[in-house]
Amino acid sequence: MNEPRALVVGPSWVGDMVMAQSLFQLLKARRPDRPIDVIAPAVTAVLLARMPEVAYAIPLNLPHGRLALRQRLALGWGLRHHHYEQAFILPRSYKAALPAWASGARRRTGFLGEGRWGILNDIRSEPKDHKLRTVDRFLLLGAEPGETPPKPVPPRLLTDADNGRRILTGLGLPTEGPILALCPGAEYGPAKRWPAHHFAALANIYRDRGWQVWLLGGPRDQEIARAIQALSDKACVDFTGRTSLLDAVDLLGLATAVVSNDSGLMHVAASLSRPLVAVFGSSDPEHTPPLDAHAIALSLHLSCSPCFARTCPLGHLQCLAGLLPARVDAAIGDALATQKGDEPGARE
Repeated sequence: MNEPRALVVGPSWVGDMVMAQSLFQLLKARRPDRPIDVIAPAVTAVLLARMPEVAYAIPLNLPHGRLALRQRLALGWGLRHHHYEQAFILPRSYKAALPAWASGARRRTGFLGEGRWGILNDIRSEPKDHKLRTVDRFLLLGAEPGETPPKPVPPRLLTDADNGRRILTGLGLPTEGPILALCPGAEYGPAKRWPAHHFAALANIYRDRGWQVWLLGGPRDQEIARAIQALSDKACVDFTGRTSLLDAVDLLGLATAVVSNDSGLMHVAASLSRPLVAVFGSSDPEHTPPLDAHAIALSLHLSCSPCFARTCPLGHLQCLAGLLPARVDAAIGDALATQKGDEPGARE
């Protein structure tokens, strides 16, 4: 008899989907033969192809934020033939739980969220004495009731290095030599973005050292990428808006070091175990840290941060403007040394 399947309703944000792999790893470690299917918006569902724990990705092709009651229920009804034993609903919204309920999954596990009594029948609660990290909230859903969730196994996305090299060759770029990848975007808002002039100054430092410098991101990151290019006298190769998300994964896998805002690509880079410096402004490095030993999270820990605002409520963005390129450069050196120290036979 085949092992009953599990269903996961995954997150809408790229970084959260990367962190969700820690839950998939936990579920697989406990029941290796149980297939895991994942419902997710198309933008994050593509990452599931790089997670070997996932048997089947089910794209949810709906505009972000729409209730789309009929479509969500129809998606769940169409999955009933899988006879899911358990569903794990990671988002807290009412609409996110609807496909899991409609699928007929016998046990539907999640946080109460937006009054989901009846939709869920296995409701979990966060500890009242402290706020869990995002990855630990996911793992709490994978643990049994009353069980202390285990420490997360860091996410580990698969990469296609040949694809990355094909992209470089197609653009006439060298495939050898040190590469600094810069990820200057942050979908959440400008209060999470290190200033363009700081990125540009760092790009010039590494260009003068003989490194390639790349700018990676989506179409919405093109404006800040253009500003960095102008301020650095075009020291960078600008990939923003020119690659798919999976292409960006493969290019990050080739990078020698990465500097990123607190963004989806930050979590991607951490999952690839690249030497990473993650710059935090309005968000909290204790809440959504990069989950890798080679990553360094930088924050000035000002009294006004973390404020979790999309734009600086005080109008100065000092939490990021005050984080100077020299400090980030030094942190890159520390991250590179950490990786070197992990190599067989390495000595400090």
